[in-house]
Amino acid sequence: MTTEDTKALSQQRFGQFAQGYVTSKSHASGDDLNLLLEMAAPQPEWLALDIATGGGHTALMIAPYVARMVAGDLTPLMLEAAREFIQPQADNVTYMATDAENMAFANATFDLVTCRIAPHHFPDCFRFVQECARILKTGGLLVIQDHVHPEEEAAGRYIDAFEKLRDPSHNRAFAEYEWRGMYLDAGLSVERVEIVSKSGGKMVVWAERQGCSPDVIERLQIMLAQAPEAVAAWMKPKYAGTPDAAFNHNYILISGKKQA
Repeated sequence: MTTEDTKALSQQRFGQFAQGYVTSKSHASGDDLNLLLEMAAPQPEWLALDIATGGGHTALMIAPYVARMVAGDLTPLMLEAAREFIQPQADNVTYMATDAENMAFANATFDLVTCRIAPHHFPDCFRFVQECARILKTGGLLVIQDHVHPEEEAAGRYIDAFEKLRDPSHNRAFAEYEWRGMYLDAGLSVERVEIVSKSGGKMVVWAERQGCSPDVIERLQIMLAQAPEAVAAWMKPKYAGTPDAAFNHNYILISGKKQA
């Protein structure tokens, strides 16, 4: 699949399921969202960007602490859903349709860039990190939250296959050392890293949020039940093969500062 095909698939799927992400409890709240705010430490004079804003929860959380907030997303229908969610609650937010790997902003524009639970969809994640570094002012901060893999490559590929079965627009997630490398190679000093494990609730609900058919849900159940040892140790599956099947979602939160 080409880069263009991957992005078109993301637009199609997230446009289709946009409202489900606005109302998703795992996206709308949680200790991980509060931790992201703590790591970002937004200031009153700052111009901030939340890229791949999805339902707009991160943009809405940060908006009261900054002078101006920009919510950006590749998918127009997703951006419109975020606007409808945010506008009644914050009046300092601007909305921009833009590609995370080719952002429509000038160099050294923002004091803060955030991106939450989205980079695993990007065809070229390092290019995205480079773009963030480009649009940050010197001393500006990039704070990302995304799925994180164990260091064992085979385990990571199994988890990617599981995620991609549920959502074909999933590209890949990364291990902590890979994130650190992308930041450093883009000229960002790593300031803080946190790994957070969250109970994902029932797997069936998680799958249905992406419109999975009963056949796909059955295949997900099989993959969860047959997870190799390293995968099972990472995901901690419970009740596989039953309607109560569940597993943990593991996230990295990483902040980095743009160097002179």
